[in-house]
Amino acid sequence: MKNRKNNTKTFFEDHKSILKTGFPYKKKLFDKNSKYQNVKVIETKGYGKMLINDNIVMTCEKDEFVYHEMISHVPLFSHPKPKDVLIIGGGDGGTAREVLKHKNINCTMVEIDSLVIAACKKHLKATACSFDNPKLNLKVEDGAEFIKKYESAFDVIIVDSSDPVGPSSVLFGADFYKNVFKALKNKGIAAAQAGNPFYDLDNQKNSLKMCRKLFKKAGFYNYSNLTYPAGPWSFLFASKGIHPIKNFKAARVKNSKIKFRYYNSKIHKSCFSQPEFVKQAFGPLCNL
Repeated sequence: MKNRKNNTKTFFEDHKSILKTGFPYKKKLFDKNSKYQNVKVIETKGYGKMLINDNIVMTCEKDEFVYHEMISHVPLFSHPKPKDVLIIGGGDGGTAREVLKHKNINCTMVEIDSLVIAACKKHLKATACSFDNPKLNLKVEDGAEFIKKYESAFDVIIVDSSDPVGPSSVLFGADFYKNVFKALKNKGIAAAQAGNPFYDLDNQKNSLKMCRKLFKKAGFYNYSNLTYPAGPWSFLFASKGIHPIKNFKAARVKNSKIKFRYYNSKIHKSCFSQPEFVKQAFGPLCNL
């Protein structure tokens, strides 16, 4: 759609044929097809540059720091001494950027689509600033296949995936989470993008049932966002025993000297509080 008065266009994202969100944009910066998906970057009005995969918004400059800080620092500060970290997905680079702010971290990142990495390195440079960091072990391959090779290898596994369609669909299945559990050390923690509690509550409940068969602790934590549909967004938290609040040490956050823009120790504790309709839907399945 083109606005004749100011020469802008609008990109519309459809979410499950329920919600249509419009993003006015000035121009298209990148538009190519990989073997997996279409990858676009547009320069929007009000949101900055925006990454779009298969017409679904992935991230934008305006609020990407919120998502990436929450998916990274919550599991990393829940773990008493994280050292070996695996990121599956995360092709925009923001999760790797946040993980590498922690000292003494060995970070491996596995992204299936090199075109996403290339687009973000060129157009979302502040988000993709860690791809040349020598501490990052970057693998361009299928994360679901990669993880099958490991047992008791990682302290924290972060699944920074898109929605459960296309190349990311396998990252939401029971077989994948069995491999995640196997690849974690005995105090291991997994965190994963988990959608919206309004539109994805049934999927979240199914994920929780699946994870409770494997992990001692499982539940969700939330944050508010600007870009994704309906406002609140959830991350799955699953651990082999560590409780993200009872075992959390706020002093570690302060002593880390990391400069945050969203995350802090109070948000760490409060983000696990759930709205009543979510608590009633999950019942005893959630034990956080």
